[in-house]
Amino acid sequence: MNMNNNGGTEIMQGGRNDKLKMTIVMGFTLFATWFGAGNVIFPPFVARQAGSGWVIADIGFLLTDVGLSVLAVWVTMTSHTHDIYGVVDKVGRVPGKIMVAAIVMCIGFGVGIPRTATVTYEMGVSRLLPDLPYWLFGLIFFGVVLLVTLRPSKVVDIVGNYLTPVLLIVLMVLIVKGIISPIGEADGTPTVVPLREGLISGYQTMDGLGPFLPCGILVAAAVAKGYKDQNEVSNMTVKAGIIAGSLLALVYSGLAYLGATTSGISSFEGLDQAALLLAIVESLMGNAGVVLLTVIVLLACLTTAIGLTAIIAEYLEDLSGGRLKNKFLVCATVGISYAVSNLGLSAIISLAVPILSVMYAPMIVLFLTGWMDHFVDCRTAGCFAAYAAFFTAVLDTIGVEIVSALPFANFGLGWIVPAVVAGIIGAVAGKLRPAQSGAYGKSSAEKQSA
Repeated sequence: MNMNNNGGTEIMQGGRNDKLKMTIVMGFTLFATWFGAGNVIFPPFVARQAGSGWVIADIGFLLTDVGLSVLAVWVTMTSHTHDIYGVVDKVGRVPGKIMVAAIVMCIGFGVGIPRTATVTYEMGVSRLLPDLPYWLFGLIFFGVVLLVTLRPSKVVDIVGNYLTPVLLIVLMVLIVKGIISPIGEADGTPTVVPLREGLISGYQTMDGLGPFLPCGILVAAAVAKGYKDQNEVSNMTVKAGIIAGSLLALVYSGLAYLGATTSGISSFEGLDQAALLLAIVESLMGNAGVVLLTVIVLLACLTTAIGLTAIIAEYLEDLSGGRLKNKFLVCATVGISYAVSNLGLSAIISLAVPILSVMYAPMIVLFLTGWMDHFVDCRTAGCFAAYAAFFTAVLDTIGVEIVSALPFANFGLGWIVPAVVAGIIGAVAGKLRPAQSGAYGKSSAEKQSA
């Protein structure tokens, strides 16, 4: 999406109140796109395992989810291209595009969208309507996604103005009930390393892997409302990211507390993520809780599926140069997601883990060095560090033992030291490059002046 950046010549700028309202709606939409699928089930499960260390686990979860998500939006919108390519081009133009494409495949067709339907079915619908087969529910679920997403200009309005506020209200009802009438004390003995468990579980939400993806539809929505200045739209999107991040932190911490209150109760032991959350809700609110949870999961997953489908279709339309039309791509995305969703929740999560493990590390490096670019040139250092993180993550994923000997490997962060070392080497190489250029060649401008 191209926007003219002509200083004061832009027209149709909204008033302060309209701009604030639009920013809030964008923030709600971003929250709804990030919050869904595994986001509901992971915080309580991690906190129950962490017991008395649930706050530390929650901090780890927030770091790899909320913190990196907000940072990614800020870095993306303030990059020199005001999009993700201004972040990933450190590793090269073609490798950067391949990386973005891989993330799109992971979050879109492969994992993110299909998981929204399976989570909704397995966590609520199957219990309320046990005779309803998944294939039929999936058709209904993705049919709704299709109907809403076929009108891309209305996605932000529908999700931000209507679906997200309802989702937040229902979530607050559950969390407040758990605080007023807790199941137990949040003081159980930890069965895991809290920080490590929180960090790893944050990976599986995929919010830290592709938080930049919703930026496109937010920008398009702002432009459609008359905000034409590129810097203004970027600032609105960054503020929307802060709003979304604040809401995520509030909800995640509330859900984590609910899980922590079950840490010392034997009847909650041995339950998987989905079963634990169901047991918590039933304990707090009885059968009405199952209905409430179904509504929460349905709204969370539906809004995520709608947002991601719109994002993927827009990305592929831009990638094809407009040759593939948005409506066709929406239909294709929904159809493929429905087919993949029939693999089941466990199979989808097991597929996500190795992809996230490989892609997450270099993306973290690129976002961090993208932030540092605002203070010092980190292009070469970022390139070296990103490749080191990528290859270390690949070796770790395929089980090469030497990676386990690296510092922080016990926390799933064995790539940090190789990335830092490579980044230092890259920084030195970057300092040497200008001198080499001056000795062996000149820029085109210097040649013309000569």
